Amino acid sequence: MVAAVYTGALAAALFATGTASTPGFTLDASGVFSPPSATVASKAVTYDQKLVPAGALINIRQQTKSGGATTVELRVAGLKAGHQYGAHIHQKACGAKADAAGKHYQDKTGTDAAHVNDKNEAWLDFKADANGIGHATARHDWAFRKGQAGSVVIHSEPGTKGARAACFSVAFGGTS
Repeated sequence: MVAAVYTGALAAALFATGTASTPGFTLDASGVFSPPSATVASKAVTYDQKLVPAGALINIRQQTKSGGATTVELRVAGLKAGHQYGAHIHQKACGAKADAAGKHYQDKTGTDAAHVNDKNEAWLDFKADANGIGHATARHDWAFRKGQAGSVVIHSEPGTKGARAACFSVAFGGTS
């Protein structure tokens, strides 16, 4: 209960700038990371507690306008200070094992350099500051396909090479 109140307060503080309501799809989701073996299941799972300790916080905000233009904002707190992280939207929800979230979500699917990049995927790489707080924003002219984007995975390194350190299940949506 206290964690839920704290998470809600963090989300409110992190996004206190306020935005006008626009037609389309809006999502605002927050979570508290816990290990897969935790007694109480969480939508936010940490696989590497040195980088993403249990109790660290995450907030994801998605805004998709009626024409499909999408902005995703990531905010985190309680991570390893000064560390550079990778973060991407993945296809499936998180699970007990790090690979449960599947592959990166792509607007147009493919495995070559023309497809695996920050224009065709939602990359949210960031560096945690001295207090373990980080944020990133990705903007695209496309919307997520319904049911095909299910989580944010935080990687141990930016880009495409890092191990999966944590995962947050989020049901991303779009407009159509």
